[in-house]
Amino acid sequence: MTTHSNTPSGWYPDPHGASGTMRYWDGAQWSEQTRAEAAGEGAPQVPRQPGPDQRVQRQVQQQAGVAPSGPGGGTLFSEPVLVVNQKAKLIELTNEYKVMDQQGNQLGSVVQVGQGALRKIVRFLSDLDQYLSHRLEIRDAQGQPVLLLTRPAKIFKSRVIVTRPDGQPVGEIVQQNVFGKINFAINADGRQVGAIKAENWRAWNFAIVDHADNEVARITKTWEGLAKTMFTTADNYVLQIHYQLPEPLLSLVVATALTVDTALKQDARGLG
Repeated sequence: MTTHSNTPSGWYPDPHGASGTMRYWDGAQWSEQTRAEAAGEGAPQVPRQPGPDQRVQRQVQQQAGVAPSGPGGGTLFSEPVLVVNQKAKLIELTNEYKVMDQQGNQLGSVVQVGQGALRKIVRFLSDLDQYLSHRLEIRDAQGQPVLLLTRPAKIFKSRVIVTRPDGQPVGEIVQQNVFGKINFAINADGRQVGAIKAENWRAWNFAIVDHADNEVARITKTWEGLAKTMFTTADNYVLQIHYQLPEPLLSLVVATALTVDTALKQDARGLG
């Protein structure tokens, strides 16, 4: 004899909750509400509609500790929060990053350019690539370059040159020390307009300050999960800009945050 459950389709035992609780599975993710919560609110027993990307929202709010803020202007240079997630690869031969706002809407990307076949072979076979020159393009949502970054070959200290697509100089990011908590000077027009200060010796999180040493932004590395950490090369970051910055500091802060792993944190210890 067949028995029919009175549980509506799509509701299943909560895989991470207490015994007896149920959540809705839409084919991609679990609902925020349990079935009891949905019923208690007097709503139909269907889940609340998820936000644009709940995974990104959790990354920003729970992992990076950044409180939700009002909407920005919808571009790389007008959003108060930028989420930078590296494309996960078992073998990383070219760095690629997706850049989103705090809701998960894609604003742009970062792509390493100028790598020939020989360079990729060197990267595959050894770690010498970290000492060679690197070129990256920061692109907008339409795929058009908005900033170009060049990190010349280095041994101990890094220097990153930032320009507009037409070659107009924006400034430089220059590593100041090798041991201890790593610091970088942000220079433009022959003067220092800010600094990037690692908050621990592994250089995972950074405070960005202006010329008067006032914090204007913060970069926080977010935990991408044990599986990705062990088996892929992905690095994920959240940039929080505390208020609208003047140029060229704004472009240099954005450039720093979007390329921190390749341009500034290229070796295992994070020395750039």
